Amino acid sequence: MAKFCSLFSSSKANCTYISGTSGAVLVDAGASAKAILSAIDEIGEDINKIRAILITHEHSDHIKGLKTLSKKLNVPIMASVKTLETLGEIDAVDKGAELVPIDNICENDFGEVLRFDTMHDCEGSSGYTISLPEGIKASVCTDLGVVTPGVRESLRGSNIILIESNHDLRMLQNGPYPPELKLRIAGEKGHLSNSACAGELPDLLHSGTTRFVLGHISENNNIPALAMRTNQAALMDIGAVSSKDYLMYCAGKENREIIYI
Repeated sequence: MAKFCSLFSSSKANCTYISGTSGAVLVDAGASAKAILSAIDEIGEDINKIRAILITHEHSDHIKGLKTLSKKLNVPIMASVKTLETLGEIDAVDKGAELVPIDNICENDFGEVLRFDTMHDCEGSSGYTISLPEGIKASVCTDLGVVTPGVRESLRGSNIILIESNHDLRMLQNGPYPPELKLRIAGEKGHLSNSACAGELPDLLHSGTTRFVLGHISENNNIPALAMRTNQAALMDIGAVSSKDYLMYCAGKENREIIYI
């Protein structure tokens, strides 16, 4: 049985654990290595199952623990060519680490990894869909201002998706951030709002997604209950029933649990 767990998901730290019969992968390593290893132990999983670390982009909330973790686990680090170049330039990986660039699709012993481009304020930003040997597709799609047709197509047919529901637009507009930061967050290379995320869910449900994990929820510009309510309303509008047609979760360390698929 496949397992999916958001170990950390916020504006401060992001790391997702996905496992199947042939091993496990981490998507991002944005907490300290100690915290990530402790979280994996907390959910009862074995770090020796991890076969690779996939990195979405080089912002600190996605790579904080990468250098130490890559040395500890001694597994390949996979990302876009540009992201790997940047990680090297900023000394964010162990010098002995195996770096594996992914242009589109990469076959591994734990499954198939599909990398897709995301609209964010750095070059080479990525999302991932992992197809496990047992026929399960799990996707991680955060840190993007716009869902492009390419992203939409890459996510179709996923059984479970960690998708960004970063901010409530009204809370962002009325919040304490300076105007330039508000514009960046709400821009096409920023972050998805609750309503933008919600607009994608009906088509994803129709494509076969039955588990939605709302991620990268802002501590200052959102509330988990509001994110949940906005996204559930979009599915309710098409007649979908929670706990019958789909399951929805809010990611975060307070809600750290294994989702079985």
